[in-house]
Amino acid sequence: MPATLIEVKGTQVKIELTVALGRSMLDTEERIQEALNEAGSLASREALKYFDTDGSPIQIGLEIWRTKGQQPKCYQTPYGEVEVARHVYQRSGGGATYCPLERDARIVITSTPRFAKQVSSKLAQGVAREVQRDLAENHARPVAVSYLQRLGEAIGTVVQVKEAEWEYALPALDATVASVAVGLDGTGLLLGEDGWRQAMVGTLALFDAAGERLHTLYVAATPEYGKATFLGRLERELARVKAAYPEVTYLGLADGAEDNWRFLTPHTAVQLVDFYHASSYLQAVAGAAFPRAEDQKQRATWLTDACHRLKHEPDAARALLQEMKRLPTAGLSALHRQQLQSAITYFYYHHHQMNYAAALEHHWPIGSGVTEAACKTVVKQRLCRSGMRWKEKGAAVVLSLRALLLTPDRWRQFWEKLDQFGFPVAT
Repeated sequence: MPATLIEVKGTQVKIELTVALGRSMLDTEERIQEALNEAGSLASREALKYFDTDGSPIQIGLEIWRTKGQQPKCYQTPYGEVEVARHVYQRSGGGATYCPLERDARIVITSTPRFAKQVSSKLAQGVAREVQRDLAENHARPVAVSYLQRLGEAIGTVVQVKEAEWEYALPALDATVASVAVGLDGTGLLLGEDGWRQAMVGTLALFDAAGERLHTLYVAATPEYGKATFLGRLERELARVKAAYPEVTYLGLADGAEDNWRFLTPHTAVQLVDFYHASSYLQAVAGAAFPRAEDQKQRATWLTDACHRLKHEPDAARALLQEMKRLPTAGLSALHRQQLQSAITYFYYHHHQMNYAAALEHHWPIGSGVTEAACKTVVKQRLCRSGMRWKEKGAAVVLSLRALLLTPDRWRQFWEKLDQFGFPVAT
């Protein structure tokens, strides 16, 4: 055996390692990994024993619980599976059992906390079979796919249950926060028998006075009717940011969807429709203003000028709206008329949210690219791979893990809180 337990004295565990050098460096490294895993398993077994009781009766509430004796159980660690005989307690009248070791060692299902952290981090980024292959090939840790899925589901459930209760500190930033852009958007997700449904993603992006992004918080939720769960999460995160930065400017940034603005308008002082969504309508107007093929140069010139005006001139959106209304429609194709009317309607309802010149003067963002990128990184890259079809619960778990992992410093804080407060006890 490459690893041997030499001595356990108080909180000290002494282990001896023997590694036989191989025919190649790669072979030697494989042997080193094997020895380290064996040593880690030995140390983990002793560490688990350290969290057990001596078998004395314990009091929980007003009741006295007594041990049923030490019963063996296998636990998954980053280094291997270990078996530990630990005390299991029960009330005098029978019923549910309680294992102090599992509570105090923060066991999740049958996993030690570090192994649960490793697995859930990997599951946030890849499917269970990919995680299984990575653990086997890179960590010499064979684990069943079904166990990985159960473990990820357990951690994801804790994330969801505790998100309203646990508050996460904002990280120390290199510059002073001057503005916060709040955005939300939806993206398609193939959900079981329901077909394609809309998953929601929200972002809170913190900017300095020069318009440089300092930090971004992500919120995501599975498709739901009414979006109440998602909006509640986003509202809680926004309230916490406002408590930390009460004096900065809060901007709502989104496309023209009405339900986005029902949320953003009461929560932000400034509202801007995404500049690139707005300017895309000007392309249709240019086509209606210069519909002939030979007008291509004039069309391009008008479009460039209109986009520049919209971006840099005060009240340009209102002026462009009036220009659109004055354009002659006689002789236009049905498609051009339809596109022109869509642009008129869009600018009519949103011109008051197109004060881009003032936003640029204050170094505020004018595009919802942060939120649109989040739709890709949080949802699409993980949940919309070829052939993927999700159940509601599985998608919710992955989105919760992924949003937590992608928000800088949240992952560390989450595990610190779990280490402090513990997991649901496995029996």
